[in-house]
Amino acid sequence: MAEQEFTHLDSDGRARMVDVSGKESTRRTAEASCVVRSRLDLLAIVPPPGGLDPGLAARLAGVQAAKRTSRLIPLCHPVDLDDVHVEIERRDDGVVVRASVVTVHRTGVEMEALTACCVAALSLLGAVVDRDPRARVEDLVLLRKTGGTSADWGRLIAETRA
Repeated sequence: MAEQEFTHLDSDGRARMVDVSGKESTRRTAEASCVVRSRLDLLAIVPPPGGLDPGLAARLAGVQAAKRTSRLIPLCHPVDLDDVHVEIERRDDGVVVRASVVTVHRTGVEMEALTACCVAALSLLGAVVDRDPRARVEDLVLLRKTGGTSADWGRLIAETRA
C-alpha cells in the first residue's frame, strides 16, 4: 500500500491549513448523517410552556453549528454557506439526523455537514440524557460530496470501489 499524502500536514509532518487560493470557486455540496438511539421517543417529547420543541431546537443547533465550523475544527476554512438543511426523522432503530450543505467556494463543505449532524444530534441527546443516560449518537458518516476538482463522491460509490 502506497503511503498516503495528508493535505493538512506539511513536508515535515506539521499541521497546516491547506492553501486554496489557487482553486476556482465552484458549487460544492455535502451531505452527512448520524443516528441518535434512546429508549425514549425523542420526537414525542412535549416542551414545557414557552419551551422549544426538541426537534426544532436540534435543527436550529445544526444550522448554527454548520455556520461556525471553522471556529470549532482547527485548520478548517471559514466558508460562506448558501444553504444548510437539517432533517430529523423517526426510524424503528432511533432518530436519523441528516444535514446537507451548499456553497460556492474554493473548498468543500464536508466538515460543515458533519458538524451540523453532530451538534443537532447532541441537542437531541441533551433533551433526554437525564431520563435516559444510555442514549447515544452513532454512525456519524459523510454520505456524499460534489464539486471541486476531485470526483464527486458518495458512500455507495465508494463502497462498490473498495
